[in-house]
Amino acid sequence: MSERKPYKTDLSDEQWSLVEPVIAAWKAAHPSVSGHRGRYEMREIVNALLYQGRTGCQWELLPHDFPPPGAVKYYFYTWRDDGIDQTIHDLLRWQVREMARRKADPSLVVLDAQSVHAAAGAPAESTGRDAAKKVPGRKRGLAVDVLGLVIAVVAVPASPHENAVGIALLDKVAADTDAVEKALVDQGFKNVVVAHGEKVGIEVEVVERNPAQTGFVPQAKRWVVERAYGILMLHRRLVRDYEHLPRSSQSRVYWAMTAVILRRLTGATTPAWRTA
Repeated sequence: MSERKPYKTDLSDEQWSLVEPVIAAWKAAHPSVSGHRGRYEMREIVNALLYQGRTGCQWELLPHDFPPPGAVKYYFYTWRDDGIDQTIHDLLRWQVREMARRKADPSLVVLDAQSVHAAAGAPAESTGRDAAKKVPGRKRGLAVDVLGLVIAVVAVPASPHENAVGIALLDKVAADTDAVEKALVDQGFKNVVVAHGEKVGIEVEVVERNPAQTGFVPQAKRWVVERAYGILMLHRRLVRDYEHLPRSSQSRVYWAMTAVILRRLTGATTPAWRTA
């Protein structure tokens, strides 16, 4: 770290202290067969992932003062498959909720889906076309709490109805926590989602729009998921879906929200879009 000029996306010492224990435990559980401790600092690997998420650059265009792209890519995929990305995110999310004097897991979540264009290299079998929004790519589904923190994320081809996203989100929320009792959704989700919520023990309420209102009018409680999507759009790697696999798309959301949560926990300012 001391040998290069820092980037705005770099972790501060305080922020790294919140992430390092999880990665150190993972490293301890995955020792090298030869006993080699590793050539690259884990902090620099995380810094490279946060830089790429914020700027949207390709693997091979990562700055030369980061570890080689192959090494960063290896850890991104390995941590994705081992669930380390979600573990770090969830531990930090619990801290934010505790700071707000709330329980670790919420009793209410808000669900929504967003269709995003897929890059040309995304495989056809994991993408589709959203007929309603005329978007070829993937649907990104979020379940967030009333603070706008991500509780669950899924990525599916854009072609299925939003019901598929809603069902997948409900399954993931139910699998990850038993605290959620109710979910709010918009009118894009149908009765099949409500029925599936009953199966997994979550009451689903469809929040209907007031027909007398025109234009964009934020709906109480539901607006937090729209804000969460807006925050994610500040991370240029998420403006399009550049990932070959949907689970990589999900991992990108966890890393982006981890960066947001770390700034919230440490009181750091958010880099502006035009200067990032």
